[in-house]
Amino acid sequence: MTARRSWLLATALLILATNLFVAGIRGVLRHSTGPPVPPRSAGKLHPPSGSPRLKVSRSIPVRLRIPAIKVATSLSRLGLNADGTVQVPTDFRQPGWFRLGPTPGQLGSAVILGHVDSYRGPAVFFRLGDLRAGDRVVVTLADGAVTRFVVEAVAIYPKAQFPARRVYGSHRFSALQLVTCGGAFDHHTGHYLSNVVVYTRLAATTPASAAV
Repeated sequence: MTARRSWLLATALLILATNLFVAGIRGVLRHSTGPPVPPRSAGKLHPPSGSPRLKVSRSIPVRLRIPAIKVATSLSRLGLNADGTVQVPTDFRQPGWFRLGPTPGQLGSAVILGHVDSYRGPAVFFRLGDLRAGDRVVVTLADGAVTRFVVEAVAIYPKAQFPARRVYGSHRFSALQLVTCGGAFDHHTGHYLSNVVVYTRLAATTPASAAV
């Protein structure tokens, strides 16, 4: 593995902002026209039938657990680069929360991004694509509240067709999307050709006052 490929992996992973994304990300966050619907292969997103809307105050997410793939890690915070693209985590072992969106549990789509691998081997989201509907995702917030999400669907998209509105837009309920790279690896460019997206919905919360 060359140093050039290592650098390309780090910079290429999670380059979610195509030209369309760069032009539209702020519009997605501020002016979403409704709940974007993933394609059939990704399944449907919907709040649990008959369940009351769970209310969670805005608080920075500090820890992520995904028991099914043995992930238990702290979280960094990500924003936008100067060119409008989404920042990627600097630590391959630590995913990051996109801080310009909701915090996990708030109404709308919170997004956490992580690396799939590096020249040294598997990274924190190496097994993200192995998740299945019904798997649990647990996020602890800085105020002590614990938010519990259930996986609804896993999808893979060519990077040129990354569905920014479906991932970052509001679905009129509390969602959490997990994103990494995947699919075939192009050895010529040093880029993965696709993104893996895990769609989840909020299932339960433990208020800060009740959390241990």
